[in-house]
Amino acid sequence: MQSESKLLIETFIDSLWLEKNLSQNTLSSYKTDLDKFKNFLEKNEKSVLVADHFLILSFLSHLLDKGFSSKTVSRNISSLKSFYKYLISVEHLKINPMLNIDSPKSGLFLPTTLTVEETQQILDAPNEERAIELRDKAMLYTLYATGMRISELISLNLHNINLTRGSVQVIGKGGKERLIPLTDDSMKMIKKYLQDARDKLAKGKDHNNIFVSTHGKQISRHSFWHRIKAYMKRVNVSKEVHPHTLRHAFATHMLNNGADLRSVQLLLGHSDLATTQIYTHVAQAEVQKLHKKHHPRG
Repeated sequence: MQSESKLLIETFIDSLWLEKNLSQNTLSSYKTDLDKFKNFLEKNEKSVLVADHFLILSFLSHLLDKGFSSKTVSRNISSLKSFYKYLISVEHLKINPMLNIDSPKSGLFLPTTLTVEETQQILDAPNEERAIELRDKAMLYTLYATGMRISELISLNLHNINLTRGSVQVIGKGGKERLIPLTDDSMKMIKKYLQDARDKLAKGKDHNNIFVSTHGKQISRHSFWHRIKAYMKRVNVSKEVHPHTLRHAFATHMLNNGADLRSVQLLLGHSDLATTQIYTHVAQAEVQKLHKKHHPRG
């Protein structure tokens, strides 16, 4: 899978050089963009030939979350369009997954999002009777309650959380701190995990991480992401998702329930309001869908 994507990208770059006589700088830009995409796919155990519309949207959304500008994301979109046009032309693919994907400003660029019902199914998938699944359930509830990144979640220390006040201190990109309120449900799950499971998992090791692995160490981002996918499979939620899907669900559901954009921006830790505006498009899409379905003149 890994070598297949790499080979196809290299073949595409060669074709650009042979047929279009592009400069070395332009070819390097294409390769940089496509290598980022390849690396994202590898983490999701996919190849360029099986990546669908929604997985590509997830990748573009991932770029925004990593702090890339709209201009850079638009360039990535252009590179992907050229690449998939090439794959169609040499008959590696019949359906172009880049159709209807445009720059963020168009409103067509939407991250994959979960419904409230699907989200709740995933949150309740772990079995609280098992220590490791009680930990996972507390993590899932915290993730959805706060909208934090998985990397921020696994880095939380005991002193970062205040269950009396009902808040969590998150250290984001560039060491920026933000204080996020917890929901009653998430506090209940965290308390239960701390009381019934953490010591069993910690195995007497003395460290400050709230959420620990079965070896008593900090959980890896990759490991927890695989566990999320397993729970989705357990409850038959089959959407193409990525590590930020619960973060997107948090933002979308907040906006759908009347939260203002700047509040969501602060909670997500976005320094640029334009990055947050992507979620507004998702919220509007959901509202339009409901309106069309339920309004007499929809």
